[in-house]
Amino acid sequence: MRPSKELLQKLSQILPSDAFFPDEVLAPHTTFRIGGPCVAMVLPQSMESVAEVLQLLNETGTSYFVMGGGSNLLVSDRGFDGIIIKTSGLNTLTIEDTKLTAGAGNPLGRIAVAAAKASLAGLEFAHGIPGTVGGGVCMNAGAYGGEMSQVVLESRYATACGELRTLKADEHAFAYRNSFFLQNRDCFLLETVFSLKQGDSEASFAHMHELWEKRKASQPLELPSAGSMFKRPPGHFAGKLIDDCGLRGISEGGAMVSPKHANFIVNMGNATADDVLRLIERVKEAVLSRFGVEMHCEVRRLGF
Repeated sequence: MRPSKELLQKLSQILPSDAFFPDEVLAPHTTFRIGGPCVAMVLPQSMESVAEVLQLLNETGTSYFVMGGGSNLLVSDRGFDGIIIKTSGLNTLTIEDTKLTAGAGNPLGRIAVAAAKASLAGLEFAHGIPGTVGGGVCMNAGAYGGEMSQVVLESRYATACGELRTLKADEHAFAYRNSFFLQNRDCFLLETVFSLKQGDSEASFAHMHELWEKRKASQPLELPSAGSMFKRPPGHFAGKLIDDCGLRGISEGGAMVSPKHANFIVNMGNATADDVLRLIERVKEAVLSRFGVEMHCEVRRLGF
């Protein structure tokens, strides 16, 4: 349900002025740099504030969406007719022995660097992933042989009614780009405890630099994108299927299949969400026609 004037007034009262933004355009908040306005964006600064906001939104049946760093997301050109809860205010980070505890709004790169500085190994793979702890854990983000399921010890989350709960490692139900949180979207991940190993700071930074150089050489980091567009089909690589169809460099409006990596759709500067959707359909149809393989998007959609 669209937020009422009464709800917006209540949110503006319970949140500080620098945490409540009506009619906020979403494009600058996404890595794709695409998307129209939401009714309002809120930035809770604590777990208790998140719980209060969630309780209010669910009591009133108001539509909302939780946004971290805005990667892995395509927002409609018309925007989102609801409330965006942005997690950037949940940015606490502490280290005790080999455990690193991080709020959901922390960029993955920040926690990887913090771990390396403390001579803790295990998060090097996350350094170049353009997302936050919340999004990374929810989708079991991974790269270069590492993924969240290997290092998550427990997470704290809020239920739709604002109750705070803890999820142990095996309760996350991690799978390929999936977890308990994607199966229970009314649960709001607040913070995660990572179990790491004693390592060597210099070695960790060297490894992160190596992975970053690989990423720069193979991915179109110089242009806005949502990250990998399609999930890996069983027995195949999405980028190779797209490449083998001769689709590198094809475009729809301002959206283009990257010449550098075919599983990336990039914004050439003026792409709309509709441009991206048309390009996605062209790719899916071509791969299905040539190889009989159905492609599924990894990128989430909002406002369609």
